[in-house]
Amino acid sequence: MKIAVLPGDGIGPEIVAQAVKVLEALRTDGAKIEMETAPIGGAGYDAAGDPLPEATLALARDADAVLLGAVGGPQYDALDRPLRPERGLLRIRKELNLFANLRPALLYPELAGASSLKPEVVSGLDLMIVRELTGDVYFGQPRGIEIRNGERVGFNTMLYSESEVRRVAHVAFGIAMKRGKKLCSVEKANVLECSELWKEVMIEVSKDYPEVALTHMYVDNAAMQLIRAPKQFDTIVTGNIFGDILSDAASMLSGSIGMLPSASLDEHNKGMYEPIHGSAPDIAGKNLANPLATILSVAMMYRYTFADIATADRIENAVKQVIAQGLRTGDIWTEGTRRVSCSEMGDAVVKSL
Repeated sequence: MKIAVLPGDGIGPEIVAQAVKVLEALRTDGAKIEMETAPIGGAGYDAAGDPLPEATLALARDADAVLLGAVGGPQYDALDRPLRPERGLLRIRKELNLFANLRPALLYPELAGASSLKPEVVSGLDLMIVRELTGDVYFGQPRGIEIRNGERVGFNTMLYSESEVRRVAHVAFGIAMKRGKKLCSVEKANVLECSELWKEVMIEVSKDYPEVALTHMYVDNAAMQLIRAPKQFDTIVTGNIFGDILSDAASMLSGSIGMLPSASLDEHNKGMYEPIHGSAPDIAGKNLANPLATILSVAMMYRYTFADIATADRIENAVKQVIAQGLRTGDIWTEGTRRVSCSEMGDAVVKSL
């Protein structure tokens, strides 16, 4: 199993290093893993003048899976937009056709006190957000900034084809079948034609999955309901921009954005695995970041790309153990628990393996 390791920027190298420790521990146990590292984002620009260097893309294409840290930093904000770190992330998703983004939000019982919501609201939370990842307003054309009537006008195009919606719908219904057989499709069909098409296709695809109860919710209501009563949801499917926002909101239900992994899959389940958080430049290099989302992303890699459920469960159980032992990085620390560094948390997970 060949894994392309792309640490990226900010805290990316620190958190990826802890995930690599886990992979190396599995390799010591006999797992046949090859890892090769390459730059992306700001690191890619620094190395090759491109946030997605050709060599990095070639490595990612050749690999069975990709492990990514985070991209971005204030030192790159003045670059032309095509050269900014985030463009490298968008491009690799598009180039690898990673159209289905899976973002689980699971609350460990011991972290109920770390959530910004009351424990009784979030205790027992276990939901999955399926976000379409290669379409919508982030990729639609035309886009740009131009002069109209003597003033600057910025414009982007929200665009979905029927086939794009249909393929992510099948992924979402398939996941819902393995969970609670409840799927909530989130859009804004009352004002957006793009969402109107989305809803129509979801209803059509639902006929192939009669066991799954399909519901629909406008995105503004969904944002409110995620905070009001998050446990009403089991699986959510939504477009790129709505999924970006809602999954970040859901991250706080679990205690910290540092706890949420993600998988971005193509039609053959080849995937790129990354924490959903950003590069956190304010704490970069300080050994303070929470590596658990990145380590849990490795568990998702084994679950979805390598189809090795036993190893996925083993990694997830190791994370559960260190949480149960009271070990906490700063983002999930509460009174009475033990604060540890990024590297100490990684070492503890390896020990629990």
